[in-house]
Amino acid sequence: MFNLNKKRPEPLADEHQFPLLPLRDVVVFPNMVVPLFVGRDKSIKALEYAMSHEKEVFLCAQKDAKVDNPTQKDIYAFGTMGMVLQLLRLPDGTVKALIEGKQRARIESFLPHPDFFMVTVTKYPEQYDADEESMALMRAVIDGFDEYAKLNEKIGKDLATTISAIEDPARLADTIAAQLTLRVKDKQEILQVEDLNARMEMIFEKLRNEVNILKLENRLKKRVKKQMEKTQKDYYLNEQMRAIQKEMGTKDDFKAELVELEKRIKRKRLSKEAYQRVWQEFKKLKLMSPMSAEATVVRNYIDWILSLPWDERTKDKIDINEAAKILDEDHYGLTKPKERILEYLAVQGLTKKMRGPILCLVGPPGVGKTSIAKSVARSTGRNFVRLSLGGVRDEAEIRGHRRTYIGALPGKIIQYLKKAKSTNPVFCLDEVDKMSTDFRGDPSAALLEVLDPEQNVAFNDHYLDLDYDLSEVLFITTANTLHNIPLALQDRMEIIRLPGYTELEKLNIAKQFLIKKQVEQNGLTDVKITFSDKAILAIIRNYTREAGVRNLEREISSICRKLAKEVLAKGKDIRINITANSIHKYLGVIKFRYGVTEELDQIGLTTGLAWTDVGGELLQTEVALMPGKGKLVLTGKLGEVMQESAQAALSYVRSRARQLKLPEKFYENIDIHIHVPEGAIPKDGPSAGIAIATSIVSALTRKPVRHDIAMTGEITLRGRVLPIGGLKEKILAAHRGLVNAVLIPEDNKKDIEEIPKRVLKKVELVLVGHMDDVLREALILKEGEELFAPEAECEPICLEPRKEAEVPVPGEVTAH
Repeated sequence: MFNLNKKRPEPLADEHQFPLLPLRDVVVFPNMVVPLFVGRDKSIKALEYAMSHEKEVFLCAQKDAKVDNPTQKDIYAFGTMGMVLQLLRLPDGTVKALIEGKQRARIESFLPHPDFFMVTVTKYPEQYDADEESMALMRAVIDGFDEYAKLNEKIGKDLATTISAIEDPARLADTIAAQLTLRVKDKQEILQVEDLNARMEMIFEKLRNEVNILKLENRLKKRVKKQMEKTQKDYYLNEQMRAIQKEMGTKDDFKAELVELEKRIKRKRLSKEAYQRVWQEFKKLKLMSPMSAEATVVRNYIDWILSLPWDERTKDKIDINEAAKILDEDHYGLTKPKERILEYLAVQGLTKKMRGPILCLVGPPGVGKTSIAKSVARSTGRNFVRLSLGGVRDEAEIRGHRRTYIGALPGKIIQYLKKAKSTNPVFCLDEVDKMSTDFRGDPSAALLEVLDPEQNVAFNDHYLDLDYDLSEVLFITTANTLHNIPLALQDRMEIIRLPGYTELEKLNIAKQFLIKKQVEQNGLTDVKITFSDKAILAIIRNYTREAGVRNLEREISSICRKLAKEVLAKGKDIRINITANSIHKYLGVIKFRYGVTEELDQIGLTTGLAWTDVGGELLQTEVALMPGKGKLVLTGKLGEVMQESAQAALSYVRSRARQLKLPEKFYENIDIHIHVPEGAIPKDGPSAGIAIATSIVSALTRKPVRHDIAMTGEITLRGRVLPIGGLKEKILAAHRGLVNAVLIPEDNKKDIEEIPKRVLKKVELVLVGHMDDVLREALILKEGEELFAPEAECEPICLEPRKEAEVPVPGEVTAH
């Protein structure tokens, strides 16, 4: 910045008195001719005084242009001496004056005058020394003004040419200063600079600032112009499109569609939030072009909202007896889930408003988990939808995608509710244990909100972005196992286990449901076909091994297809009886040997029981002894837990060696090989512990194990028998295998109630609490023979060597 208050040079002229003409919004520079329109009386009188004397007048700018009657404080001290060239009075009373600026001057004092301001001024003639700095400044100012003139459309080329021809630096500076678009305050600063070089530096700085501003303005103008051109182009194209649509009738179709959409919105009963959102989107749609991509997105969004059941519901059947009859018609057995559904209907009938239960049916394949969900819908009078979750690994499958994505859709929950057409359907989430997780999210975590009665009142789908009430939906989920379902999800569901069917139940299911279904599906309704009970049992025992009835239905279907071939060859008048002896003709070689227990009592061979995803299974455990160095060999693809169970069983036998009448170091000269047949199938779990221990004891004592007995239970090092899981499935497997008795842990006594009474009549359950009890029940002894040695003959096992005559120390560890 320039110091405007520095000491000024002494003026070369004397002070003179001149009339003052205050100017508003204009600064007059020397060598500048300006027309001025004067309307104030004082100013007009000052001009008239100047014309009557020497035509000189002092021109000075006001600090505030809004002041009509300025005082001495309202006027700048620096100004320009001017010569009045012409004075013309206009019809409206104002005066037009043409004035030429002469030189700078400063007010020294104000003189009293009744009509206008009279001032004493000091004139400042220009002082100029032609040196290199001045010449450089002149060239810089001229170049800067050329650039400024090119950017400023208001300055003509002639003016730029004229200015570049000026050789007087003072005149050059004043002429350029007058042409710049500056504020009055900035121009006044330039006028007050007396040193010419300093004035040109200031003008050059102002020029650079103005050039930068003009460049920015031009960039903005170009940008706005480009945008305006695009807008005009779009407008033109839209107008053309409207004209084309009008000729083709498309626009009329869009209007008709909007009218129909508006009617649908008015008719639809929506939640308050959905109602506000759909009207908001509809208003946007009306303003859009029908052919735009955004219009399609908005239209689809509105369609989804209107197609969902917001207030539509089916009326529940509250007749308990009718519901129970329907459930029994569709399914044989399955007492627990049927009771739970009837309980729900009873409460619904009393309260009239109840949140839908969330049931999880867990059981092996083919036991009717999915089909009972359909029966629930039929018995309650509700609509039914089924969503298979097997293989789902994307969280968006449940909650949907946001509308910002191309081709976005709501999640499967909302999609299937649209399909259900009611807010209270029976919603079956099938195979909930088959979901997986990857980088796209965890769908089981998204199900937490869906299956939580406290949260699903306001389920928020990403696509809709609206709260939707799922509390009236009766969710039924199905799974084969629970260990694949996250604990948080299990906590939100009521678990109902569906065990495998007994032979009698399978027989009744085949007679009441499966045979009728397959006869109808294979076009044999008009043919007289009968299946004997023994034939059905032969199929169950020799051609299927499963907890459910899916393979049984498949085998019956195979027989019906072969019967259809016979009917076409011989005619429909034939009568066909399917007996146990004719099964081989239709199904071929027997696939399974019924009753896998051994026919003879054998040493080192015990029948255990295992639980699998498809129900219970018999598990043979074999032990062989060989000369060796005390090595324990485990084969049969045993899991880590089962291997540890085998080691615990061997440790128990070693600790009870004296009681079992075995040599103290019997294990040092032999290898014990434990094998579980069907080696290709992985096996794991602790429940085979007592079976392994029994086989080891049988092999070491050379006592055979009863072939008609099976056992299950975990063993500890001290011989205790701990409880196990899946008891019902295991007992059913024993029943299928013609086992007469099963040894089970005492702590599993509470689970006996779940086992069908028909099975309990055929299979004897023996409760055992210790491994000694197991051995007494399982091993076959000669008449009068004792398995365990008398207590007096059993010396305690010493942990440290001692002399034979030494008296045992109290508190020694013994095998008891």
